[in-house]
Order: sequence, then structure tokens, then C-alpha cells
Amino acid sequence: MPQVSPHVYQCHIPDKHYMHPGGTNIFFIGDPKKTMLILDTGEHDRSWTKQILDYWKDELGSPKISSILISHGHGDHTGGVDRIQEATGATVRCHPKLVKELRRVLSDDDKVVPLKSGEMLRLGDDVALRAIFTPGHAVDHVCYNLSKERVLFTGDTILGASSSSVMDLKDYMKTLEKLAKLRVDTICPAHGPVVPSPKGPVLAKSYIDHRNMREKQVLETLENGIDSIESIRKTVYPKNLKKDLRKPAERNIKTHLDKLIKDKIVEEVEITYKLVN
Repeated sequence: MPQVSPHVYQCHIPDKHYMHPGGTNIFFIGDPKKTMLILDTGEHDRSWTKQILDYWKDELGSPKISSILISHGHGDHTGGVDRIQEATGATVRCHPKLVKELRRVLSDDDKVVPLKSGEMLRLGDDVALRAIFTPGHAVDHVCYNLSKERVLFTGDTILGASSSSVMDLKDYMKTLEKLAKLRVDTICPAHGPVVPSPKGPVLAKSYIDHRNMREKQVLETLENGIDSIESIRKTVYPKNLKKDLRKPAERNIKTHLDKLIKDKIVEEVEITYKLVN
């Protein structure tokens, strides 16, 4: 029963069929002898739901679950929400922009309650978890801060063993700056290993530095007249980049270009086309 801190328990699901870097983590927060929260519900596969519920019953002793917290609406974080909610009877808490979808999944409006930005979720006197709205990876992303134990649950915003995909880089950078200001010892990501001190406190800053470095590289290629996403990828990424990583790399470059357009540093010109040889 991996225990991260006095009130944080990690249910780790190895990645066998999905591209989750370092597997997936479902976190139980609270006192197993009293009341707990669950953070995220994994993929929709019944095997995933069984692992989560078995952990709750066999490892933790079936404590009362007051709420199921959702980090964001991607399927590998909400897949088992209906079955886990039914098994535990807990209320589902999520970003307001995700409420409509989860109410549809559960067919019950009363079971899904929107979070407020900065809302404090309390379990007695010992556990106080703050919801922090963190757009960037997804518009409905929420991180959770257990400040008393200096543990930050980062969902897909900060991962344990790789960089994260980004939907809106401008929002994402603002989110990273916000998280970097928190007093944190341990990062609990949705995927990959838990990151303890001393790496935990500096992880958000390292993500910021990495993105700033990539933006600088993209700008340098544009200054040198390299102006297509594919050609920029060939310039800033390793020449031996695996074929299945090329499209994700190009999507990453596109997020940087979109941010630079919003920053009014770059403009997009008309796209041209040619026949395939």
C-alpha cells in the first residue's frame, strides 16, 4: 500500500495497453479509518475499475468516500467514474466546464457538483485540499494542493517522467508560473512516478525553462527562414527522432506557434499545397 504522505495513498496502474508515460496513478486522500477522497477514475476498462475498487477495499479497508475529484475530462481520468461513483456513493467534483458531460454520464444531476476556483475541500481537521484551476493541458483542468503536507496533485499538467501535451500554451505557461509559487515538497502526477523533494519543488520551474528553451529554438528557426512546422521540427528535434514521435513533436511546435501568434510576435501566412509525389 504505497503511502506518499500521512494522508496520501497511491494506487498505481501499470501501462499495458495505453500510451501513459510511467503508468497511471489514482490517489486516495484522507484517513483510511475515517473518510477519504478519490482523485480521478482511470480508463473505462473494467480491469482498471476493478484495480481501483480492489485497492479501496483490500488495501484501505473500504473507508467512506465523500467525493470523487476529477483533474480534467480526458477519458483516462474519467473512464470509470460511473462504476466507481455507484460503488462508493460519493459525489463527483469537477471543473464547471466538465459538469454537463459528467452529469450525462451518470444520468444524475445531483451526483455532480462543480468546484469553485480556490475552493477548500476539508476532511475533518487534518485534511484541507485546495482546488486550483489550471488550464493549458485542458481547459477544464484542476490541480489540488494539500498544503499542510506540501503535496501537489498535478494531473496531466506536470508529469513524473516526461513533458505533457498542451492544448493552449499561453494558458499553460500562466498555470506553471502559478504552481511554481506554491510551497511544495512532493509532486503527485497522474502519470509517471511520484516526484519527492528535492526534485518536486523545482519541477514546475524546469517545465517553464524547457518550454522557454523550445520557444527560443522556434523563433531562431523562423529568423533563419525555416517556416513550416515539419521543417522546424527537423531543425529543433533530434535527427534520429522516432517516426511515431514526429507528429506529436509537430503538434508541440504548433502550440508554440499559436502562443507566439497570441503574443503578436509571429503571424500566420496563407498555407500552400502541393501534390504528393
